[in-house]
Order: sequence, then C-alpha cells, then structure tokens
Amino acid sequence: MAKQTALKVRQGAQRKQGAAQAGLRAVPRAGARVSPSTAAAAEEKPDPTALDRLIHERLRLGIVSALAVNESLTFGDLKRALNTTDGNLSVHARKLEEAEYVTCTKYFDGRTPKTEYRLTASGRRALTGYLDHMEAIIRQTRES
Repeated sequence: MAKQTALKVRQGAQRKQGAAQAGLRAVPRAGARVSPSTAAAAEEKPDPTALDRLIHERLRLGIVSALAVNESLTFGDLKRALNTTDGNLSVHARKLEEAEYVTCTKYFDGRTPKTEYRLTASGRRALTGYLDHMEAIIRQTRES
C-alpha cells in the first residue's frame, strides 16, 4: 500500500514537473534569439497551476532549498533552520522522500541517533524546474 502511494505521488510530481517545464519552454531567456514560432509561443502566459505542488508548500520548499545549498543536513539542523516542530518536519520530509526528492540516512553518533537528509538528482531537477517556472511567472507579471 505504501509503495502504491509513493508511486502515485512520484507519478503526480513527474506529471506536474513535465507540465511546468513545457510551460517554461514558451518563455525565451533574456538575450536569446527569437524565431517567429518561438515569439508566438512566448505570448502564452506560464500556467501558475502547473507548479510542482510537492515543492510549492512552504516547509517542503524550505527543506529542498536548504539541502540545495548544503551537501547534507541533519534533522536537528533542518528543524532549527526552518523553525518548525519535529512532527511537522518529519511529515514533510517523508513526503519528499517518498517522491525521491531527498534521501534519508539514519545512523548513530556514539549513542545518539542521527537522521541525515540529502537532496537527490531528481530533487535538484525538480527545484530547478520550480524556480524557472516561478521566474517565468514573475517575468510575465512584470511585463503585464
């Protein structure tokens, strides 16, 4: 049952990420040459509903962002950085783990249990796609 749920979450995230990336292709980067077909496509507005909802949630975005700039962080490090509770952090970290955006390693440091999180390659791609999509929405909004 848990494997089926994780698969559904991952498939949903991949669909949303693909939709977000497809929407971004229509927006040319600054300084890029624009062909007539690309110019017509650039008139389309990026779809705000195509954001990766898994990352869009505030605490999950914080987790992924913190891991993007650190090789790894412990549960305690994330808890302090994000100023959240144990329960809240563990629920959101587990969702990211089920989607394979982060990995979780548990070990002992002496007699103290430690939980360490790392961002996966797919998590980094998802964050990059999310940020690109947000930039496209911001750019479109400022041009309006």
